[in-house]
Amino acid sequence: MCHEPLRSYQYRFHPPESSAFERCIGFAWCSGCRIYSGTMVHVPRRRILVDALAPLPADDREQLLRKETALLDWLDRHGIGCCGS
Repeated sequence: MCHEPLRSYQYRFHPPESSAFERCIGFAWCSGCRIYSGTMVHVPRRRILVDALAPLPADDREQLLRKETALLDWLDRHGIGCCGS
């Protein structure tokens, strides 16, 4: 059994003007076991989500968002999502 802390990350998929803006992508994963889960989650419009990928060039960002495991590896390497933050 792995004793690594559970990590999580949520990001907005739809633009603010969309009626689906509150429908977001959410991930939870264990860096040690490499087990993860991803799903659509509801995040209220008023809640601000940190966009960890904002500093990346658009092409790099799009590549990461196309492959869940690559995104989680990138988030791990940058210490994002640690301990449910």
